[in-house]
Amino acid sequence: MYMKTAKDIRDMFLAGKVSCRQIVDAYFKRIEEVDPQLEVFVTLNREDAMQRADALDEKRSRGESMGCLAGIPVVLKDNICTKGIKTTCSSRILEDFVPPYDAHVVECLDKADAVIIGKTNMDEFAMGSSTENSGLKITRNPWDTDRVPGGSSGGSAAAVAARMAPLALGSDTAGSVRQPAAFCGIMGLKPTYGRVSRYGVVAFASSMDQIGPMAMNAEDMAIMLSAIAAPDSRDSTCTDKEVPDYPGALEESLEGLSFGVPEEFFNTDGLSDEIRDGLDEARRVYERLGVKFKEVSLPHSRIDMEDGRISSFAVACYYVLCTAEAGSNLARFDGVRYGNRSQDALDMVDMYCKSRGENFGDEVRRRIMLGTHVLSSGYYDAYYLKAARVRRLIAEDFARAYKEVDLIFAPTTPTPAFKIGEKVDNPLELYLSDIFTSPCNLAGDCALSIPCGSSGDNLPIGLQLMGPKWQEQRLLSAANAYQKETDWHTRMPDL
Repeated sequence: MYMKTAKDIRDMFLAGKVSCRQIVDAYFKRIEEVDPQLEVFVTLNREDAMQRADALDEKRSRGESMGCLAGIPVVLKDNICTKGIKTTCSSRILEDFVPPYDAHVVECLDKADAVIIGKTNMDEFAMGSSTENSGLKITRNPWDTDRVPGGSSGGSAAAVAARMAPLALGSDTAGSVRQPAAFCGIMGLKPTYGRVSRYGVVAFASSMDQIGPMAMNAEDMAIMLSAIAAPDSRDSTCTDKEVPDYPGALEESLEGLSFGVPEEFFNTDGLSDEIRDGLDEARRVYERLGVKFKEVSLPHSRIDMEDGRISSFAVACYYVLCTAEAGSNLARFDGVRYGNRSQDALDMVDMYCKSRGENFGDEVRRRIMLGTHVLSSGYYDAYYLKAARVRRLIAEDFARAYKEVDLIFAPTTPTPAFKIGEKVDNPLELYLSDIFTSPCNLAGDCALSIPCGSSGDNLPIGLQLMGPKWQEQRLLSAANAYQKETDWHTRMPDL
């Protein structure tokens, strides 16, 4: 069962060839088999999932209309609120938090007749690129358990790659869906900012956070996006634009489309030869499909080398803005309004300090301090305001490029998955995992990562396609056409 696509599972269920209880039970057995090696799940929802499966079996037997995700097991990154089920953000400060309400995307999954089977590990409060910053455990890459699955949605990516779920949701603030998707050999989509409601998602950097689906192929991705891309008045940034027929757009021809190749992403020593070779082969596939390639420039996403160190305007801009927003968003976790409270405090100020100091991890504390600094008197103009201006320039670069080309063709990551512990003592090097993904979040556009090859160590390689706002259907049709010509998305780690 776990080898089938989400669409195949849905079709089998609707045809009465298998019960939803059988589907869900098969996935829990798969989880029992492989999760001890990978440490993906922080919460399993077995009892509720089985009750939900029985209810869906009864609904089908009554001949009632079923949703687009009928009978399909789904896992959620653990920063998405679920009523009655723990939502920890993989942080000790929220290790016992049970939300009293569902996130909008959870409501959408319920309406679509999906079955939520568990919550996955992540970098604490979505701050990290490897899932090593989880306050609970370290998740491992299914392709090599000595390596990271990426982050911050590493648990969701590993769950899909290891076939512990056919579909997952993550959150993407600077690449946190696309980068782990690339590391784990699956597809990951960052929709246009505002396409999917953020209501009920624990905020990290509110002006960039976006919920995104993760799947093995474009068809499953299109079905999932159709379910969650619904207007929501509770999120003032969520669009009320009509939701396109994403599955219906998959077969659109690529003949005559143009892909832009940003010189700043390819003319850099920061891109490994293995990634470069994988993208060269993907480019040849697309050229056979009728796509034209044209060099474009994204000058404010330039990647520089100085004294052997890589730097990026976009990454610097992102980390100024995201830490400022994180410092504000995480102020609520103080042991009074939310979060575990220190029991060893002398007074109120001591209680605040100890509650946050004892329960936040190193990376979260680091980003709160950076955010406080860049917003402080005397530094606001020098850092935050300047970064906001650079962000506008980055968005304008993308807008100009899309006047020349339909999509942008780029790497997802500079290297394949790195080893656990390899970068943990060098946060700046870890931050550079986002050099190719963060510009899209700053611009608010859409992007996805597609598996397009493997390294000499048999580690997956990801191709990133970026598109203008509200053009997810074009990204998905481009991914679907590519996957018909290749088999990278069907490969499975040996567990």
